[in-house]
Amino acid sequence: MKKFIILLLIGSSCFGQATKKKLVWEENFNGKYLNEEVWNIELGDGCPNCGWGNNERQLYTDENHKIVNGNLVITAKKEVEKYTSTRITTKAKKEFQYGYFEARAKLPLGHGIWPAFWMLGSNIDKVGWPQCGEIDILEYVGREPDIIFTSLHTQDSHGNTINTKKTRLEDIEEGYHIYAMDWSKDKIDFFVDNNLVYTFNPENKTEAIWPYNQPFYFIVNLAIGGSFGGPDVDDSIFPQDFSVDYIRVYQ
Repeated sequence: MKKFIILLLIGSSCFGQATKKKLVWEENFNGKYLNEEVWNIELGDGCPNCGWGNNERQLYTDENHKIVNGNLVITAKKEVEKYTSTRITTKAKKEFQYGYFEARAKLPLGHGIWPAFWMLGSNIDKVGWPQCGEIDILEYVGREPDIIFTSLHTQDSHGNTINTKKTRLEDIEEGYHIYAMDWSKDKIDFFVDNNLVYTFNPENKTEAIWPYNQPFYFIVNLAIGGSFGGPDVDDSIFPQDFSVDYIRVYQ
């Protein structure tokens, strides 16, 4: 009984943060199509010189996503001579500074898959990356089953993933799970299914270490291969779906 009570208290920590704040925005994907007043559909091949690629193998198109039963479904495909997928952002449309952010999502499966729910600083066009800062609320790579990555990229880390946590969660690939972040002027806490998995709270908050004092925008994408997804891709897994039920922001 004591063990159950402890787990219940831990699991309620994230939920408690949300209930202390007011819901200021939510995306429930209830329409027939993606709302282009909120979302930008980015096109490209993931090349590093494009400004946002990591040597991935997919071509991002405007045809690899759909709204199904209140879910955004991004489908990665193996075409005759290419891989295709979708990447969307809320840049210049929905940007937020501080708050509790969460998404309910179901992961794709297979070697080479790299889905993500993340954020970039709104000043990226002015200062570039990684100076703008990056917050990875959810990253998953199919070559490492049962592992969720929560990470931050800053100028101090030269863009490398040193401020990060790998959390092993058995059967995380089964069904939907909630990936969340509580971000204040002092620290950033990451949660999976209401359980705290990582805290970033640097003592010295210089601009290079803590670019998290400005608005950020959302990115949802499903990459294939690349510098993080891995060089090898199992073509037999395709097509694969990355499904997002909702995204919510509390402040």
